[in-house]
Formats: sequence, structure tokens, C-alpha cells
Amino acid sequence: MSTEAIWYIFSIVALIWYLVLWAIGLLGCHVARRRYRSRPHSQPSSKDRTNRPGVSILRPLKGLDTNLYENLESTFKQDYANYEIIFSVADEDDEALHVVDALVKRYPQVKTSIIVGEEVVGINPKVNNLIRPFRKAAHDILWVIDSGIMVDSGTLSRSMDVLTGELSRKQSNPVALIHHVPFALVNEPSVGTQIEAAFLNTNHAKMYLAINTVGIESCVVGKSNIYRRSDVERLNASMIPIRQQVARNFQPSLYGVPAFGKYLAEDNMIASALWHELGLRHDLSCDIARNVIGNMSFMDYVWRRVRWIRVRKHMVLAATLLEPLTESLALVLIGSFAFHSLLNVSPWIFCPLHVILWLIVDLDVYASLAGHQMSKGSFLSFIGAYTAREVLAFPIWLIAVFGNEIIWRGQRYEVFQNGQARLAHS
Repeated sequence: MSTEAIWYIFSIVALIWYLVLWAIGLLGCHVARRRYRSRPHSQPSSKDRTNRPGVSILRPLKGLDTNLYENLESTFKQDYANYEIIFSVADEDDEALHVVDALVKRYPQVKTSIIVGEEVVGINPKVNNLIRPFRKAAHDILWVIDSGIMVDSGTLSRSMDVLTGELSRKQSNPVALIHHVPFALVNEPSVGTQIEAAFLNTNHAKMYLAINTVGIESCVVGKSNIYRRSDVERLNASMIPIRQQVARNFQPSLYGVPAFGKYLAEDNMIASALWHELGLRHDLSCDIARNVIGNMSFMDYVWRRVRWIRVRKHMVLAATLLEPLTESLALVLIGSFAFHSLLNVSPWIFCPLHVILWLIVDLDVYASLAGHQMSKGSFLSFIGAYTAREVLAFPIWLIAVFGNEIIWRGQRYEVFQNGQARLAHS
């Protein structure tokens, strides 16, 4: 094969890759517009609000997260008649208990309980903190929501409409999990905070929505998830469909939440197990999980991204290796090469056009999730943070792929097969 033919094939492949990534980005933008531009108040039809299924809201706590009072208060304000809240902490001296006590006194009409003391089933402290609340919950439907998350008052009602609605029940694979796309709120001017927000509210949200719309694989961030305890209790973290487990006489040692204590990304693994083991679907409501980031330094941002890339590397290696080629700066080079080779389009025209259009799409995603356009006062700082995120994407990825150790909540872990982890030796 001649050099010219090889060059032509490379150009075609580059063009296809470029167009596919643009299609994914535009799909995410379209979904953001359609799903989040308006969030109607849920009005149950054909049955009284008080007859809706009960929900147990589980909020594992550790320390004083940024905006903790407002975050926890948002679950006391849910416009839903039948729910309880269970708070859990590992240590009786945890400062978060003072915030919980204040809220319990302010909202005595909300059924609330507090569990102190974890049950260690693995290296994941969140899982250890959830074991007892899972058992104590009065209802089968559980809403597990991180302490750093704040939600609208209608979030539970709208999410339950999706989980228990007529459309879900008519599907051969019904909805078993409702999740909410994270949206970062900036209350600190620190560099890391602004870069993290620029990432979560644009590129991350866009890809997250697109992947979940296509629905060819489980993709869930566990900051705010609703599922049934009875479903989780059937899981064993093998990712093997139940029928195959029976055929192979597969005998796992653990079932339910304890089976996921060996993972750091237990949220994604539970979602994946529901998908693969039980064949159940996931869905999003028209709500977001608001996360007030707090004071994040530049290096905090870098090591946070490194941490989750290293975890993801052991869970979805192929997707992680291809990740740099999905970034805007890589795509502008790929697209420029393809359009110049095939259509003789000047890079001096193509590159700035690509960057401007890509930014417009990301800003539109932000506006859809936020419910408003970005203010002029914050636009310049956003552009700086957005540019930094784009430039840093490849160096951070490079650091992450050549290493297996991470630091999470003050502990050093080593990540290995399938995203499992163990405490690293000093």
C-alpha cells in the first residue's frame, strides 16, 4: 500500500473520530436542553400523594463538609409525604452531629434517626458507614445522597415518578436506579475550585448525559442515587448475569452492600452490578445534584483528577486510554489534520472555529443545568478556569496512567484489578 493511500486512510479515520465526538457532544447538549431547561413540580396522577411509596434517605457523614447545614437541610424540605432520613457517622465525636442535631430540632415533623458507629466490611469508609443504615431503613426504596450535595425540594418526587412510573413498568428491563448529574457551585475564589467547576459543569456533564442517553453501558456518579434495597441485596459484585451464575454454579462469598466494600468507586460498581447482574436500567430525572465545592487548591484539583483516572483505569481500561483523544485540544488537531488533508481547509480557519463552537456548546450545557446564562461578572474567570482545564487534561492523564496509588480522605490506597483497592504500605 502506498504512502498516499495510508495517509488517506488516516485522514478518513481522523474525520470519523472527529465527527463522532462532535455528535456525542451535541447529543449531550441537546439532552441538557430538553431535560433541564424546565423542572416542573411533580403532580402524581390517579393516586393521592400520601399513598406514594415510602423512601428512606440515607446520608452518610464525615466531618464538616462545605455548606453542610444547607446540604442536609435540603432533604428535610422534600415535597414528598412518605419519607424518613437516616444519618450515619463512624465516630460519636464527629462534628457533623452538631449540624444534624440542630436540623432535627428545627424540623421535628420529619422522621429522622441517627446511627453512630460503622461496621467494617472493606476498605471503603462510605460503605462501612452505610451497612447499618441499609439494615435499619424502614422502606425498600433508598436514596443514598452524599453530605456534599444539595437538592431541590421537588427532586425526590420527580425522581420517584421516573422510578415507579408507567413507562418504567412497561419496559422489559425496568428502571432500577435514578441518578442525578452533578453540578458544581463555587463559593470560593480559589484556582482549583474554579477549574473543577468549569470541568464538572461543561465537558463532564455533556459527556455524562450523552453516554447515559445512548445507554450502551452503565455510567453513574454516586453523589445522589435512588434504588431498591431488595435489588442491591441480590448483587454480589461479580458483574456476571444471574442466569450465568446459576449455570456455572458460581458461589460468591458476599451479597448486598458488603460485597462492594472492596471498591473505592462503590457507587459506580453498584450501578454496574444492577446493569450487568440483574439486567436493570438506569435513568435520570430532570434534577441536578448541587455540589458546593469549597476551597480547593490547584494541586487538590490535580490529585483529585489523578485519583479517579487511576480508579477508572482499572475498571474501563480501553475508555481510559482513549480519553485524551476525546478532549477539545486533541480533537482540534485531529479535525484540523482531517479537514486539511481531505478538503484543504486551512488550519488557521478551522482551529479557532472549532474552539469557539466547542465553547458555545459547553456554555449552553452550563446554562441548561444552572437554569440561567452565565453572568458577565463570572465569565472571564470561567474562561481562565476552562482554558486551564483543557490545557491540563493531558498532563494529568499522563501522570495518572503511570501509577496505581491514590490518597482519599487522608488514607493512601493502592488500586488494582477491576477497581478494587487496599491500603498501601507506608
